[in-house]
Amino acid sequence: MTDDPHASLVITGNLWCPSEGELDALAVTDGRICAVGADALGLAGDGVETVEVTDGLLVPAFGDGHAHPLFGGLEAEGPQVRAQDSVEAIVAEVRRWAQAHPEAAWVRGASYDSSLSPEGLFDARWLDAAVPDRPVALRAWDYHTMWVNTRALELAGITDDTPDPVLGEIPRRPDGSVLGTLREWGAVDLVNAVAEPWSKEAGLRALERAARAYADLGITWVQDAWVEPDTLEVYLEAARADRLPIRFNLGLYADPRHWPDQLDDLLEARRRVEQVGHPHLTAHTVKFFADGVVENATAAVLSHYCGCPGDTGMLVWDPDLLARAVTQVDAAGFQPHIHAIGDRAVRVALDAVETAARANGLRDRRAVLAHVQLIDEADRARLARLGVMVNAEPLWAQLDSLMTVLNYPRLGDDRSAMQYPWASLRAGGAEMSFGSDWPVSSADPLEGMAVACSRQTADREPADGWTPHERLPVDEAFRCYTAGVARQGFRDAGRLAVGCEADFALLSADPRGLAGPRDLDSVRVVATWVGGRRTPTSS
Repeated sequence: MTDDPHASLVITGNLWCPSEGELDALAVTDGRICAVGADALGLAGDGVETVEVTDGLLVPAFGDGHAHPLFGGLEAEGPQVRAQDSVEAIVAEVRRWAQAHPEAAWVRGASYDSSLSPEGLFDARWLDAAVPDRPVALRAWDYHTMWVNTRALELAGITDDTPDPVLGEIPRRPDGSVLGTLREWGAVDLVNAVAEPWSKEAGLRALERAARAYADLGITWVQDAWVEPDTLEVYLEAARADRLPIRFNLGLYADPRHWPDQLDDLLEARRRVEQVGHPHLTAHTVKFFADGVVENATAAVLSHYCGCPGDTGMLVWDPDLLARAVTQVDAAGFQPHIHAIGDRAVRVALDAVETAARANGLRDRRAVLAHVQLIDEADRARLARLGVMVNAEPLWAQLDSLMTVLNYPRLGDDRSAMQYPWASLRAGGAEMSFGSDWPVSSADPLEGMAVACSRQTADREPADGWTPHERLPVDEAFRCYTAGVARQGFRDAGRLAVGCEADFALLSADPRGLAGPRDLDSVRVVATWVGGRRTPTSS
């Protein structure tokens, strides 16, 4: 490609990526890098756009290997509860929004801080005081939990006599009455089934809002890790209208309550995406939930939760059914992407991938295990042997309120110190990519890298980092957000090399020259390119 005289873009100056190191130039044609170094400089000339980077640093664009763009974009459509730092402030914001929107049949919002109430339990009566006459449904920041008022419970048919549903929990007050917090799909779906759906236009606004936010952060490829039929329709409509400025791969949600009948629906969804034929939209992935989350004590663990003998969390799928389902989607050419937080869930997920490999033969399937908060020592070597990629969310590896108020009490000190063992997994040969799980946590890769490389909070605590032996070097954290995510997505991207997609991010400063790794979050993205074209941002 270096003899192509028709470059559309040449970038010179300060360029770097972990694999290629320092570069002084690159050239782009047809959306890909066609030359680097002296070969690229030779392609500059009349009619060729030239960008000189003298301040800051040009790097490969970032990817987000696990996120929920529609959820994130929709948060702006309802009361702004995420910014509130107390139960009283959340209730006040719900009251304000409801009064400002008397036409809304439902008050829907996200995503509140679960650590603001003991054990993450919130009472319907608190919301009743703000909005007694309309249903209110708020998603927690983990998106596994919902807080509702009494009117929403009534419309959903949830009474004091309603048993806990399959794959869900309905917490009670001491007198046995329903509290107002719903945990996991089986319970949350009781309300979702009767809630007023978001309009298609609201969905399109949300997706465009998310895409602009990603472009602002230098992110050009996103794995949507939870796509249901209504979400799919939004993506298809956006693709038809050419309203996808960055790249999305859809993780089609597999539900054990509808398996194996659902497989035909997943195949049809992929066919419809392929039929639209938009270069920024694919549907190569099927998303499984193996378990829940530690903060709800629904993550599946090998040893019981502290103070709860016999309680080892919740497996979403029966292990044999999960193995059959993963084998089926693998045989159909999908990439399995499995949410697995507890060490028991990780083992069950690895067993499923191993079953698929035995049944379907060896190939480069790159199955993904997302989160891997806990993994037993006996299972660590299996990651590399099975070619499984770990998608980690770096912002979670810090002693924030989620960790100290909800996770540590459930896991205990010794087990808590074993969470997110990234350096150990990399040393053992596991492949890794980074994601945000946005809007669960910030989508900003530089914020994520600041934590991955320091294991400190924004207040720089603890001074030496939490579990400092699991910190990653800066270049390794960059690789996880660039080449690592590209490898997860089967893309020639994430590097400044000939043949790679011409997706770039221009940073305000060189992140390698900072006083310390926690200062990575002081660096900002100045510009973003997708396929060699500078992408409009919200700034």
